Parts: sequence; structure tokens; C-alpha cells
Amino acid sequence: MNERFLSAATDLANGTFHHRIRADLEGKILSGEWPPGHRVPFEHELMAGYGCSRMTVNKVLSGLAAEGLIERRRRAGSFVRRPQFQSAVLQIHDIQAEVSGRGQAYAYELLSQRRRKASASDREALSVSPEVGVLALRCRHFADDRPFALEERLINLTAIPAGEAIDFKTEPPGTWLLGHVPWTEAEHHISAMEADAEMARRLEVAKGAACLAVRRRTWRSGETVTVVRLIFPGPSYHLVARFTPSQR
Repeated sequence: MNERFLSAATDLANGTFHHRIRADLEGKILSGEWPPGHRVPFEHELMAGYGCSRMTVNKVLSGLAAEGLIERRRRAGSFVRRPQFQSAVLQIHDIQAEVSGRGQAYAYELLSQRRRKASASDREALSVSPEVGVLALRCRHFADDRPFALEERLINLTAIPAGEAIDFKTEPPGTWLLGHVPWTEAEHHISAMEADAEMARRLEVAKGAACLAVRRRTWRSGETVTVVRLIFPGPSYHLVARFTPSQR
């Protein structure tokens, strides 16, 4: 038996093939061992590795595809899917891709990057214990040389230890996370706010100007991996939703 499946196959004695194999593959995806774009072993490889039938393997892969964790491509095989942040009435893209998609020139500035032990507010935001390390980042995004958004982000380094070694001076944290960290649940809070003195300076708007704040919290298997607050100058950002009566 292939060594990479040996330990998982040993565990199968305590449960059904379907649930145990699915849990094993899901674990590889959600842990980041298999990053977005990684090819999942072919059906015949999984059959040989786990000593199970094609029907069982197909049921596992179909379940992972329905969950949005993999994409099945005819003849090419199955691949770990790149995560998408969306809900029934709102979709928020990676800022870099969004600005470029508008036909505008994108630029990015890292204002601060600091590792620290979780403060009281960090613990509340990330639902972590005091000894957990967090990475706190503040960034600014530009569209055609004009400030487009401020970003304030916390990354749970227990959930994403690789984040500590990344130099976010050249790559926005949101872009890196979308490309490297699978997730299972996300929540958005959208609110209006007035720019305080620092926000006004960073966004190049008047103090008290109307802004849109989007707070997003992301989980992986029940563990909070990151929390971000994005602040947009009111006139520069639009939320558009189109849906049918069935989307309620």
C-alpha cells in the first residue's frame, strides 16, 4: 500500500470507508497541506491507496466538490478549489483583482506589520486564548494613484503559522490568504461610518466624510483564521446585488 495513505487506511477500521476517507482528504485541504490548485490523487490512486471501490471514491470526491473544496475537471482530474468570498446577495473580491478588473492601475502600501501576543481585543475578535500569537497588519490600497481602501487585519498564527514568514511589503495579505489558505465559513458586517482624523489623512478625504466599513471574519473548521476591516471612501465603492425571489 502507498505509504502516504497507510496511516489513514489503518484508521479506516474504526469507521466507514466513505466518512474516513473524506475526513482524511478534507483534512489535507483545510490544513493547507494541499493548497489551492493542488491535484487530488486520481480515482485509481485513491482506490489503491485506501483499498476501496471506485463507487466509494466517487462518493467522497462528489461530496468534497459539493462542499466547494475541490473542482472536478473531465479527464484532467480533481483539484483543490481556490476559495471565493461570497454570499447570496454580496460578493467581495480580492481588492487587487477588483481594482484591476475595473481597468484601473492598482498599487499597495504596507503601513505596519507586527507580531504580538493576542491582546484582549485580539482575543475577542479571533476567539483565541492569551498565549496565541497574532499578526497585525495595516495596509492601504490604491486605484489610479488614489486611495481606494484602508485595511486593518489580524491573522491567527496558530491557525496559519506560515503567515509569520511572509513579507507583506510586496503582496497584499488578502491576496496571499486567498491563494494559500482554504476556509469553510465567512461572515460579513457592513456599516456606514465617518472618517476620523487618521482615516481622513490616509484616504485623502475630509474628516467626518462618509465611509463604508466592511468587516469580514473567516473560519476554517470552526477556528477563526483571520479578521479584517476594510474602510472605503463613500463615493468610491458600490455594493450591487441582483437576485431572484428564491434567493431568500
